[in-house]
Amino acid sequence: MSDICVRLARNADRPVVERLWLMFRHDLSEFRGVLPNPDGTFRSERLHAAFTDADWAPYLVTSGERPVGFAFVRGLAGRTRVLNSFFVTRGARRAGIGLRASLDVLARHPGAWEVAFQDDNLAAVRFWRRVAAGAAGRAWREERRPVPGRPDLPPDVWISFAIQKQAHSGQKTS
Repeated sequence: MSDICVRLARNADRPVVERLWLMFRHDLSEFRGVLPNPDGTFRSERLHAAFTDADWAPYLVTSGERPVGFAFVRGLAGRTRVLNSFFVTRGARRAGIGLRASLDVLARHPGAWEVAFQDDNLAAVRFWRRVAAGAAGRAWREERRPVPGRPDLPPDVWISFAIQKQAHSGQKTS
């Protein structure tokens, strides 16, 4: 799967991203004990915001003609961007696609970044630490924060780092 493309998702891509969203929420339900709605869907406020809020950007990750993942960025107008949702289909995992796609999305928005995940999602723990190291070397930090409005849940893990603006030559600048 070396022909990976990361691009802004268009409105025409929304049905594809909605189907990927169901897979993403299904995967996360294991770590949050969330069941689907009566109609088989999951909460989708973030999906909706990614396509309608000017402070968000939805990205679609494809391999050839096939969708293999997505990323939602929020906080575009603020001081800190948040990689709000990130997903790679199981069939495309462990091939470097997630790392390449996440670093691509991060590089498109230089500045301060934060990413949250759950401690009990061991694959996410390893993955996001690799992403932080790939994006910022040793210049990243990790902290636990309570989940807003959910005192019944363990705190989320947040990784913070900064992406430097790329010069035209492709070299990082200070």
